[in-house]
Amino acid sequence: MAHNKKTSVFGIYSDIVSADNATDALVRSGFASSDISALLPENLGSKAIGTQKATKAPEGATAGASAGAILGGALGLLAGIGAIAIPGVGPLIAAGPILATLAGVGAGGAVGGLTGALIGMGIPEYEAKRYEGRLQKGGILLSAHCDTSEEIKRAKEIMKNTGAEDISSTGESPSDVSKADRKAAGSH
Repeated sequence: MAHNKKTSVFGIYSDIVSADNATDALVRSGFASSDISALLPENLGSKAIGTQKATKAPEGATAGASAGAILGGALGLLAGIGAIAIPGVGPLIAAGPILATLAGVGAGGAVGGLTGALIGMGIPEYEAKRYEGRLQKGGILLSAHCDTSEEIKRAKEIMKNTGAEDISSTGESPSDVSKADRKAAGSH
């Protein structure tokens, strides 16, 4: 059992409703809302939400006003919601610990933009590039901070059951984690 490994489980959602449902499921299963992060394109608002029956953002809402409206429901409960501009990706809305992490690594001016920031968080380069590509196409990156192997398993299961794609997990040091996790993953 891994203790204090500071692993995050990441998944991509294709729509805001699925990401909100996943956030709700994570919180109901015992994850603190302060351990859940979301990263989504700021322009998702009127495009994606407008097609939903239970719209929370009126068509044509300004980006600043729509950020709060978009992140209604469980996503709206996440700590620290803010906008951040990433070169090559554009304006994003970040919520939870990922906002502080992106701001801390200077993602706005980071060489490599979002991919570089995600790699800095311990995500393997090929996954980071895939996540950046999915965000550019309107995807929503959701992550849950986990302290134990049970939490990692539960987060992955919840994300899988709520429609996430490209689910992965990362520890604080990819070189320490890669061999041990592959071996552990094969033995379950």
